[in-house]
Amino acid sequence: MGTPKIVYYNISDDLEYERSLLDKWGISDRVDLVERKTGRGDDEDFVAAAGDADGVVVEYYQITGAVMDRLPKLRVVGLQSIGTNMVDKPAATAHGIAVTNAPGFCVQEVAATAVGMIIDLARKITYYDRDVRRGNWEPLDGPMPHRLAGMTVGLVFFGGIPRLMAPMLRALGMNVVAFAPTKTEEFLAGYGVAKADSLDDLLARSDFVSIHTPLIEETRHLIGERELGLMKPTAFLVNTARGAVVDERALVAALRDGTIAGAAVDVIEDEDSEQSKLKELDNVVINPHAAFLSEESFYQARAMALEGMVDLLVDGKAPRYLVNKGWQPR
Repeated sequence: MGTPKIVYYNISDDLEYERSLLDKWGISDRVDLVERKTGRGDDEDFVAAAGDADGVVVEYYQITGAVMDRLPKLRVVGLQSIGTNMVDKPAATAHGIAVTNAPGFCVQEVAATAVGMIIDLARKITYYDRDVRRGNWEPLDGPMPHRLAGMTVGLVFFGGIPRLMAPMLRALGMNVVAFAPTKTEEFLAGYGVAKADSLDDLLARSDFVSIHTPLIEETRHLIGERELGLMKPTAFLVNTARGAVVDERALVAALRDGTIAGAAVDVIEDEDSEQSKLKELDNVVINPHAAFLSEESFYQARAMALEGMVDLLVDGKAPRYLVNKGWQPR
């Protein structure tokens, strides 16, 4: 059969770390790691780069069923992320291609960032920094900061990240409520969290709305003009999930006309564009999709992606972190 080939397609770093792991595991002679950085990202380029691969690791390229049709050797796709919307999973299952991700690798980082954004918005940390750099040393200019204790944070969904956030927020004296249709009141109460009757209920009650949903068709533009209009005019929106969960045009309008007081976002709807109107607003804190990132999470995700590859291509077993549960090997 020969040595399995794993192609890393346009991954941002080199493969020194991955090769060190193979050495550590004693299998460096049983896997061929190939780094292919082309600077492109179209289908023809990907097929040319990965046409002879048994496994591929991708970062931002979208793998469709049509592309899979042209890769008869491909057996596994590895993602160095929690989200899996970069791969057509039903098509992968139909082609006998396993898809793996890195579940939980950055939950601590994202939880800390979301809580940090809430603190930033309430205490005006970034706002004051910008003001001082503009030459103003007057803390009473602009909107007043807020005391955190007694304010309410609404968590949209209640997965691993919100579960870490809840005790942090409660330690600050904040009330926590969650819109979590699949969770019972008793389950949420175990975290000191109240259950919202509906998303509308959560939006109306909360001083901060923090979004923690995956991006699927049902959650695309989950927060739009109507939903923003249900929030308090003194409330803030925090998004560390996916940009397209929020209708960005509606958010910009709500921030400009005072429908809500401000926002902090780690993601925007089109991250490849430099034209986001959010960048023009002073009542927004923007991160460059960095909430997941730490030195520790960076290497953990890379290790998890490689582990899944090795499971299937070297050990001949179902890969850990398998996403498409109906998968059968081709």
